Amino acid sequence: MSDGVPVRSGRLPASAVRRVNDAVRGALRGALRGPRPEAVPALVARACAFVGLVDVAAGVFPRFRHSSMHTMAEVLPGALGPFAAALSLSAGVLLLLLAHGLRRRKRRAWRAAVLLLPAGALAQFTYRHSLIGALISLALLIPLLSHRDQFAALPDPRSRWRALANFVLMGAGSIVLGLVVVSAQARHMVGDPSLAARLEHVIYGLFGFEGPVGYTGNTSWTVAFSLGALGLLTAVTTIYLAFRPEHPAARLTADDEARLRALLDRHGGRDSLGHFALRRDKAVVFSPSGKAAVTYRVVSGVMLASGDPIGDVEAWPGAIERFMDEARAHSWTPAVMGCSETGAEVWTRETGLDALELGDEAVVDVADFSLAGRAMRNVRQMVKRIERLGYETRVRRVRDLGEGELDRIRRAAEDWRGTDTERGFSMALGRIGDPADGDCLIATAHRIEGAARSASGRAVVGDGWDDENPGPYGDLKAVLHFVPWGPDGASLDLMRRDRSADPGMNELLIVAALQAAPRLGVKQVSLNFAMFRSALARGEKIGAGPVLRAWRGLLVFLSRWFQIESLYKFNAKFRPRWEPRFVVYAASRDLPRIGLAAMQAEGFVNLALPRVLRRRTKSPAPCAHVVTDHGMSEHGVRAA
Repeated sequence: MSDGVPVRSGRLPASAVRRVNDAVRGALRGALRGPRPEAVPALVARACAFVGLVDVAAGVFPRFRHSSMHTMAEVLPGALGPFAAALSLSAGVLLLLLAHGLRRRKRRAWRAAVLLLPAGALAQFTYRHSLIGALISLALLIPLLSHRDQFAALPDPRSRWRALANFVLMGAGSIVLGLVVVSAQARHMVGDPSLAARLEHVIYGLFGFEGPVGYTGNTSWTVAFSLGALGLLTAVTTIYLAFRPEHPAARLTADDEARLRALLDRHGGRDSLGHFALRRDKAVVFSPSGKAAVTYRVVSGVMLASGDPIGDVEAWPGAIERFMDEARAHSWTPAVMGCSETGAEVWTRETGLDALELGDEAVVDVADFSLAGRAMRNVRQMVKRIERLGYETRVRRVRDLGEGELDRIRRAAEDWRGTDTERGFSMALGRIGDPADGDCLIATAHRIEGAARSASGRAVVGDGWDDENPGPYGDLKAVLHFVPWGPDGASLDLMRRDRSADPGMNELLIVAALQAAPRLGVKQVSLNFAMFRSALARGEKIGAGPVLRAWRGLLVFLSRWFQIESLYKFNAKFRPRWEPRFVVYAASRDLPRIGLAAMQAEGFVNLALPRVLRRRTKSPAPCAHVVTDHGMSEHGVRAA
């Protein structure tokens, strides 16, 4: 006892000792069992990249040879050493390229790695005489072979255009690596050749010819074999990609489209984005019962769905399960853009994925819309001013337009597109005037010069063509296109206007569409999607904290390129109700990749070939992105 406090001995209680022993034994068992099977592909990919770097270094820097075994090089046949250097360099480059495929569990990457690792090990031992490097390469075969069932992912969609990209990238990489190979042998060079001479030597060497740089001894053979191997590697991979069978991305078939339309007829009023599932550059998976479906597109390894599943909510889990099965079969990263709150709840519940609020959709209830009141003064004044300038609007179903006028609208929409890249995926249909889309709405604005006036002062419009001053598209000056949203709704798809027309065309046509909606049986109209709207709205209020203000400031800065703030303010003019939209994702680390894939799909990032190199189709469909006034563009949704 000390001051009334009992003194305990240093021995731990028996229960604590048992817990420690159990933890140690568990750790030992875990170490002996190795990593979890699902973690093996990522670990193997990192190891493969490391071995590839070692093989490249072995081929480029022969001075790293082990000094105690350097004498073995003297007894090797003359060409064996240079050949081993070239083989080590080639195997290393290919392993670096295969690392990404191994991480994504691709079967073909696994097969190639199993063949390349022994070749790299043999080359290292022959050229560098490095037993350790060879053993590292061979050791990587153990997890590859023991966990081969983890590498069963099917191929991605591909086309022969990848051959051109491979030629450019591999060619540039071979030139850079060739300069390293040439310069690494500087101590054996004859003289001190310039960078231009070394570059010329590399280019000649890639094609199998001798360049202007000279070396003493057998070094010239080593450099020549290495450069030749890089050139051969570039040529072989390009030829392989050019002549292998194409595996095109899935497209919506006529049968798929018919089944989707049947589902939309019964359940299309649930989601304003439902009709956009009929884009024909999407693929679809159906639930086992056929009562629900998920449409998607694969972009850069991301399986990107948009909006809510189509069909009966009770059948959504079956369609979502099929979607996730397809993602696992191909090792694609699953993601959903722009789903509703209900959709996000179902996705996260059924898959374990996470959801993040992306923005808000502007929805106008037609019965509540009016131009009266102080809040609508700016829109009211702009519309009245445009009407006084002689503009007339017409709002009709697509089936009520003649083929001649539809053709003019299509050509005008194509010509008025503000960018070379066609945009749209999640909230764009991608076509105008298709016979199957007769329920779509088209609102057009016409400039009538010298036309007769009605008693109300409005211009009298005939067939939308002014014979006295036709212009390239007649008197047509702006177009809005809406897709059906169930039996009594419409969802904005496309906005285009003649750049020479007076400002306010989009406001004029939106108001015209909302005023004509009751006549057409439309009760609600979905306008544009505003990214991060809630952050912008809260950040500008009095009392907003420094973090919220900083976030809003960043969004305002990004609006210089993506028009985030201007789109929100444009939507707010019409006093809509805001419906939140979400992005669903597997892990936070996937968000940058998903964001890039979404921007590619929407057309904001174009990683495709230049237009002059793209394969032309017989009848290209006009894109359905939106161009708004004042240069404003909309994010992926009806945007330009």
